[in-house]
Amino acid sequence: MTRKLDEVDKAIVERLAPDARISNREIAESLGVSEGTVRARIKRMEEEKQVRITAVTNIDRFENHALAYIWIEVERSDQARQVASKLSEVEELGFVGVMLGRSDILAITMVRNAEHLAQFVHARITSIDGVRRTESTLGVNFIKHDYRMARIVS
Repeated sequence: MTRKLDEVDKAIVERLAPDARISNREIAESLGVSEGTVRARIKRMEEEKQVRITAVTNIDRFENHALAYIWIEVERSDQARQVASKLSEVEELGFVGVMLGRSDILAITMVRNAEHLAQFVHARITSIDGVRRTESTLGVNFIKHDYRMARIVS
């Protein structure tokens, strides 16, 4: 059973967000709890898939690559989750989400250029049953990219 994150869990995640290499001891001292408490809570949150501690690629360091946003419309709105599930199996996609608004699904990946994006969309996206239409955009200049964008907001 997965339990909700309490204030101590949220505080631990907040300490880990800028640098997951921070020691459990440092977190414990800043929160006024034992190191064992921090270790056990991190372990539980990982086991319950509430958090995942991992290295994050800095997209600013990729030369000759662009972040591609692929907006996808499905034939019928009740197909959105099914199509999104199939898209989630596409290894090159780093994000797939069912959206509200103009498009049903947003998928994000890295590509070399516009031609590479077009080839990818035609070969891997539009061939999925239920995809009616796609629209793609390339990110060219990132003013802010917070690698912790999935952090918990209060």
